Amino acid sequence: MSTKWNLDPTHSEITFKVRHMMISNVKGNFNSFNVTLEADDETFKNAKVQAVIKTDSVNTNNNDRDVHLRGPDFFNVEENSEITFESAALNEGITGNMTLNGVTKPINFDVDFGGINVDPWGNTKAGFSFEGKINRKDYNLNWNAALETGGVMVSDEVQIAGELQFVKA
Repeated sequence: MSTKWNLDPTHSEITFKVRHMMISNVKGNFNSFNVTLEADDETFKNAKVQAVIKTDSVNTNNNDRDVHLRGPDFFNVEENSEITFESAALNEGITGNMTLNGVTKPINFDVDFGGINVDPWGNTKAGFSFEGKINRKDYNLNWNAALETGGVMVSDEVQIAGELQFVKA
C-alpha cells in the first residue's frame, strides 16, 4: 500500500533563473504551488509526483517584469493558469512530463534526497532538492529583443530548482 506525502509549503520553494542581456542572471520564484508525493516505502523508489504551479504567482521582485511575464509574451496567465508536472519515475533523478504554456514535453530533474526526520510535533517529514533546465522556446515562450552589441535580451535556457519538504499523511 502506498503512502501519501503532502507538501509543507512554508518549507518549500520553486525558483528559476535566466540569463539577462548575456551578462547576468535574473532570478524568480512562484509563490503558489502544490506538490504531492505517493510512495510505496521510504526509499521513494518509483514514487509518483504531481505538481501544479500557478503562473500568476510568478515573482521576480520587479512589478513591471512580473506583469510582462504574466502577459501573452510569456506565461499568458489568462489562457494558461498552471504549469503542471507528472512523474514517470523517481530514482536517481525524476523524469516526467511538464506542461507549460499549453505545451507538454518530457523533462528530467536531478534530485537530492535530504532524508527523513520527525519534527518536535511528531510529524514525519521528508526533504528533497531538485534542479534542471528547459529551453523556453520548446514551450513557445519566444519573446526576445536583439541587443545593439549583439546577442539577445533573454537567453533560451531557463534553470529551474527547488527545495521541497513533505509531511507524511
